Amino acid sequence: MANLRAGVIGIGAMGRHHVRVFREMDGVDLVAVADPGGDPFRVAGDLEVLPDAAALAAAGIDLAVVAVPTRFHEETALTLAAAGVHTLVEKPVAADVTAGERMARAFEDAGLVGAVGHIERYNPAIQEVRRRIAEGQLGEVYQISTRRQGPFPARIADVGVILDLASHDIDLTAWAAQSTYTTVSAQTSFRSGREHEDMVLITGRLANGVNVNHTINWLSPMKERLTIVAGERGTLIADTATADVTFYENGRVQTEWDAVAAFRGVAEGDVTRYAIAKREPLRTELEAFRDAVLGGENRTVTMAEGLATLRVAEAAKRSAQTQETVRL
Repeated sequence: MANLRAGVIGIGAMGRHHVRVFREMDGVDLVAVADPGGDPFRVAGDLEVLPDAAALAAAGIDLAVVAVPTRFHEETALTLAAAGVHTLVEKPVAADVTAGERMARAFEDAGLVGAVGHIERYNPAIQEVRRRIAEGQLGEVYQISTRRQGPFPARIADVGVILDLASHDIDLTAWAAQSTYTTVSAQTSFRSGREHEDMVLITGRLANGVNVNHTINWLSPMKERLTIVAGERGTLIADTATADVTFYENGRVQTEWDAVAAFRGVAEGDVTRYAIAKREPLRTELEAFRDAVLGGENRTVTMAEGLATLRVAEAAKRSAQTQETVRL
């Protein structure tokens, strides 16, 4: 069978990595790249840098990655859908839910794979946490907390932290817990002089009763990427920056020091850091996209799932504006 012909539009900070992985991937040939801004990272090699999505589609590609700014997702994706190109759009799926619905409908009507690049689902640490939750290691899950903090990224200009960063945590939390958000409450701050929020605190509840909270900002000099899952038997912590998973088990021996025992809800137990295989999440994501295009099991984040995450993100923005809890 001939290799799939792939293209990438948007070869900036994120798109350049799609270019690299496609070039290394079995079963795929990178045959075209496009970016109206040129090739700032010099990744095109001997490929011509095409001007737009129409030119990319005209190169005779089978599948494409869209890594342009969020405000251009809809126009670009609809052009590719009309040309019969299977497409993975970087997260968030669109600038708003209405645009995302049009995109999802276009790919469904055309019988094409339409996927969203929620890369944290493919992080080996999150996949390990989901597996252990499903196997019952924690017993009943009580709470999922995430912390995603770091310096301001100059590459982001058209959205705030809710769409750019919180969408990661919303998606991975719902996926790891295998549930959906039912309520969302949020507080935002605008500290860097931009029109978009640069800090958000989100609390919420999932349909399965799990409480969630997300601490997210672009205002921290240290980078933090943590997911903390607390349950009746202990706590799992996933560091998605290093792909490490650590289990803090509830202690089986009761503390005899009354002052300490009264302070702690559970006793400290064993702490285990698991050795897990650490494949590059982007490679796993693009392999899932390739396999779905070839008719195999669809392990992509579908546009319908991307829309569910976008609805929660929009609810968080609405909650921050109204100072009210939003029900989904």
